[in-house]
Amino acid sequence: MEMRPALEGHSGLAQVSRLLFRGLASSDGVHVEGLLQTAEQLLAPALPGSAAGGERGLPIDEQVDRLGRVVISLEERPLGSPVLAALHTIAMAGRQALGGRMKLSRFDASRFRDYIWRRLFAQTLPPSDFELVTRSAYRVARIPWNALHICALVTRKIGHAMFARLDTSDFDVMISQTPYPGTVSKRTRLVVHYHDALPMLMPDTISKRRFHQAFHYRALRNNVQSGAWFVCVSESARRDLLSIFPQAEARSLTIHNAVSPVYFDEPSSPDRVPQIVAARVNARFGPRNWRLAGASFGEAAPSASLDYLLIVSKIEPRKNHLTLLSAWEELRSSGYPALKLLVVGPPGQQHEAIVRRFQPWIEREEIFVLEDLAASEMRLLYKHARATVCPSLGEGFHFSGVEAMKSGGAVVASDIPVHREIYGNAAAFFDTYSAPDLCRAIREVIDPAFPARRNELVVQGATVAKRYDEEVILPQWLSFLETCSPEPPSAP
Repeated sequence: MEMRPALEGHSGLAQVSRLLFRGLASSDGVHVEGLLQTAEQLLAPALPGSAAGGERGLPIDEQVDRLGRVVISLEERPLGSPVLAALHTIAMAGRQALGGRMKLSRFDASRFRDYIWRRLFAQTLPPSDFELVTRSAYRVARIPWNALHICALVTRKIGHAMFARLDTSDFDVMISQTPYPGTVSKRTRLVVHYHDALPMLMPDTISKRRFHQAFHYRALRNNVQSGAWFVCVSESARRDLLSIFPQAEARSLTIHNAVSPVYFDEPSSPDRVPQIVAARVNARFGPRNWRLAGASFGEAAPSASLDYLLIVSKIEPRKNHLTLLSAWEELRSSGYPALKLLVVGPPGQQHEAIVRRFQPWIEREEIFVLEDLAASEMRLLYKHARATVCPSLGEGFHFSGVEAMKSGGAVVASDIPVHREIYGNAAAFFDTYSAPDLCRAIREVIDPAFPARRNELVVQGATVAKRYDEEVILPQWLSFLETCSPEPPSAP
């Protein structure tokens, strides 16, 4: 199973990768290994041979040295790394032209369990999962993921796209978290965990648009043509995939994402919210000496709780922050002057215009941009927000609404197909492009004179959120893997 996303982020694909790996690793009858590969860095060679084949006589000290260099190459880009990656990619293409395959070396995690835990899993999984995920085995694909994409694009220009052929002969199934720029051994089934078609259907909203769109399309097309299966995270994502590649219908299905067990409803006091804001405010987007309700954050935290809306997402145009901002400004001027806006998430592509609109309110200490929150802090923010708003223009699944529901909060969401599918009757919906309609939906939920609507959403949310518990989602994966796995080779 591809673990590259877990190396690169906190939420989204990174969270999905960690949760699915953890689920498969805990399942009887399944042996899962993680594939370590970066987007841009050439990795040091790990151990030769398979786990069953030994280390071909390498002394223990040399094994440890090699694995240590793999760790360093995951963390640092050495001088000349792009040139070396290009040379290795050219060599790989040459070997493949002669019928060779890209070997996957082995990473023995037993001496690097702390690293594997902190680097791959700690941001999503509870500490009780340490033993489970760090005793698993891992493989290393040395050549960067981007380089494999570029190799295919360049060779296509000169006649025939050459996708990397991975030697996956030890495995029945390879699961990639995005369209994969390569093929697998004949005995292996490639399964693409398909999250969304946004790079193709909303290319203006993605980063590095030209490369990202080309990478996604060409790899996806090759995966479809080579007979891969597609596990889509929502029926909306599946419909988008089939609108582009209808020939993949018989090899596609929907299995929703599982949501992390670290989100649950627990008794807590809203008085802690100002302390969290004080500790987690992103100083890049405003003054460093924050105050709240007239009390300095440098002094004792104020006892008064906050009245706030919450949005949890990257700051970028696709997430529709500016429509929320307009609705929030209208609410403040017409009955809710003390309502704050908490924005949790890192800056994404094209965030500058959004932050400029936030800035006057940030200076007045009415909008707070937060970062690096612990799961316990997120649970509290979700629970005590007047509403968590999910205003996105497009999504493949969208975790924050379900996380809010699991934490005992109420959700307001844009009326897009995937939100209707995932949130069901547990969200208040609004016209995606209408700030006045968003203002209406929020009023219905937060009006203190009519608390029944918010209470209704919280109760319904607790029921809907159970659909995304691991014990519901994992059996669907296990059933699918039994179905899609190739037949075992016949005896010679």
